This record gives sequence, C-alpha cells and structure tokens, in this order.
Amino acid sequence: MPVGSEMHRWATELFPICRSITGNGVRETLKQIGKRISLTVHEVPSGTQVFDWKVPLEWNIRDAYIKNARGERVVDFQKSNLHVVSYSQPVKQRMALAELKEHLHSLPDRPDWIPYRTSYYKESWGFCLSHNQLLSLTDPEYDVCIDASMTEGNLTYGECFLPGESQDEVLISTHVCHPSLGNDNLSGIAVATFLAEWLQMRPRRYSYRFLFIPGTIGSITWLSRHQHEASRIKHGLVLTGVGDAGPITYKKSRQGDAEIDRVMAHLLKHGGAPYSVCDFIPYGYDERQYCSPGFNLAVGCLSRTPHSQYPEYHTSADNLDFMKPQALAESLWYCQSTVDILEQNLTYLNQNPHCEPQLGKRGLYRAVGGQAGEKSMEMALLWVLNLSDGRYSMLDIAERSQLPFEVIARAASALSSQALLVPQPSQES
Repeated sequence: MPVGSEMHRWATELFPICRSITGNGVRETLKQIGKRISLTVHEVPSGTQVFDWKVPLEWNIRDAYIKNARGERVVDFQKSNLHVVSYSQPVKQRMALAELKEHLHSLPDRPDWIPYRTSYYKESWGFCLSHNQLLSLTDPEYDVCIDASMTEGNLTYGECFLPGESQDEVLISTHVCHPSLGNDNLSGIAVATFLAEWLQMRPRRYSYRFLFIPGTIGSITWLSRHQHEASRIKHGLVLTGVGDAGPITYKKSRQGDAEIDRVMAHLLKHGGAPYSVCDFIPYGYDERQYCSPGFNLAVGCLSRTPHSQYPEYHTSADNLDFMKPQALAESLWYCQSTVDILEQNLTYLNQNPHCEPQLGKRGLYRAVGGQAGEKSMEMALLWVLNLSDGRYSMLDIAERSQLPFEVIARAASALSSQALLVPQPSQES
C-alpha cells in the first residue's frame, strides 16, 4: 500500500475518537500511536502550576443530545462529536427554544457544515449544529443533555525519544486535542507517527524527540517540566494541517535564520512545487510557545494551507475526504528530506587545499562527457573542494552554489571516499 494511503487509512481509524485537551479521547489516541512507535505516556495532575498557567480539570463526555417534544434526537453527539462545544459543563434540563438558542452555534454562510467550538477556560456549555438544523428547530421547548464530567484528573501527553550519537535534539511536535477533524489535526498525528517509524530504523546523528500534546497547554506543560533540557533542542518542527491539497507552507522560527529555517527554504526552493515561506508571528500553533523569548528555540511550523485560510477549517467539512493521501505522502517526504539534510549537514576540511586536486585520476570525472547531471556534479565537486576550509557547512555550500543539497552531499561523499575531505571533529559528536 502506498504510504499516503496507509497514513490515510490509519487516520480513518482515529477519526471517530472524541479528543480534547484532556481526557480519555487523548489517552485512546496515544494508545493507538503507541502501537506503531515506542511512546511514553505522561500524566500531569490537574492544578499543577506550569508557568503562568495551571493544568485544567480533566473533561470527559459520554453522551449529549437535544430532543424535541416527540423524544427524537434532533442534535446527537453520537452522530458527530463536533456537536458539543469542547469542555462544556454538564447539563440536563428542559428549556425554551429562545433560551436554548443562546447556547447554539452554526455557520449561516455554510448551512450544511457543523462548526467546531471550544470553551476550555471559561465555564459554559453549548452545541454546534448545521444552520439548516438550527432553522428546523421550531418546538417551543427541548430536552437538553450533556453527560460530561469535569474532575480532578490529569493532562495526558505522549513522548517518543529516539537517541542518537549526539545529545543535541531535533523536536517534532504535533497536537492531539481536536475531535473528528481530518487536516487539523489527524494529518499532523499521522505524519509525525510515520516519520518516527521511519527514523526508528535509521542510524541517527541527532537525537529526536516527538511530542504528541494538547495544543498550547501541552507545550507549556512540557516546557515547564523540562526547562533545562530544552536547551538541547537545536532544530524543530511543529506539524499541523499537512493533509490538504494546498501548497506547502513553512513558517520560520522566531530566530528567522536558524538552520531549520534555511533547510526548509532550501528544500522548498528545489522541490519543484508551489510553496510559501512566511516570517514568524506570535500567533498560531505551539511554535509560539517553543519560540517564546525565554526559550527562543529554533522551531518552525510546517503546514499546507495555513490555518483559518481555508473555509473547511474548524468545521465538519474538514473530514477524511478533505485530507488527501497524496498530500500526506508529500508532507512526510518533506519531513524525511529535512531530517536527511540535518543529519548530513557537516563541515569538512579539504585535505589537498593548494590548487585543485586531479580528479580524473581518482575516477571522479567521467572519461566521456554528456552524462545527464554530470555538469552539476562536476560543479558540486569543485564547490565542495573550494569551500571546505572548515568554515562552511554543506548547507552553506548548497546555498552559495545554488545546487540542491543532495548533489552537494553526493559530491562530499565521493571526495571523502578518496580521502580528499575529512569532517571537522566538532561536527562528529
């Protein structure tokens, strides 16, 4: 099965789970992730102080509905978990339609779609429904039930740590707090999980830390518990909205010119597909926590169409059909290619720096010209030899030569095989 189709099939299994920032839906999602990769699940008690925030009460929901006078469920949580505002207080009463409407949310401009709404840090309750459903409510009274609990419990998150030769880390972070939404956020969960699966089977220069966390409060909690270890994170990506058909979008880290920013810009430039690179702003997903001034980590955000810039965002139209297997596969490829560049971005020292070494006698020039790609490889060999004075990394050389990193890396490998290059000792850790 093609990897994109496999990712989509697995996301389909996770789609019905009712996730929120805490609760059993998160635990069940992490359980399924843990069947594919080595995952440690952490529980942080409600009320725990995490910087300026506190871990909230744990929310779980069993059922919810609005019934008409005939006892029919006109809004039914069992049919869509988007029907209930996440973190709604429990309620069970009969109320007049006028009063009920104060707790109802719809989209008049998209009358068949159900919106997704939350009330994490404010005590309230509500239902989301299509506008057509709202217009069909004509009875004077309705029975309303939200069978939910708000108790002292835990915030739950998952962590997959893959040690490498170095203690320096690459962070991959995605949120696990949305219910039945495909692109936001099952696409990020799928790409991160399959990336970890791929990395588990490879030798690693860096160590890799994958976080599956509830949005905002999850990254704040992790950072609060790992203030000192966070300094080991040298590169990072937040993955979100990586399954729609739009072009790849990369949002830079707060630093703006970090290695991860340069890697992504280089990849996208040479990827041959439409893309967008945008500057950091302190709004969006968990990159804004990792990039807060007290940490200022080199963490960017990889997505496709940016959040809120497609009409399906935070609605029932962000379904399994909206999330495309081909887009998932392409997003995974960009993540894997990013890892390849980070792993190979060494700095070398030319062992024959006085004029060009004779490459022909070492078999590094073909005897007959005209081979496809030969000219770019020839130029790559010359660029690598010229700039390998211990100051320029492979990425520096790729950017300056305007050649793809993979061509520069092949040239460096060929030159190393002939003992013309050696890596700088400081880059071998």
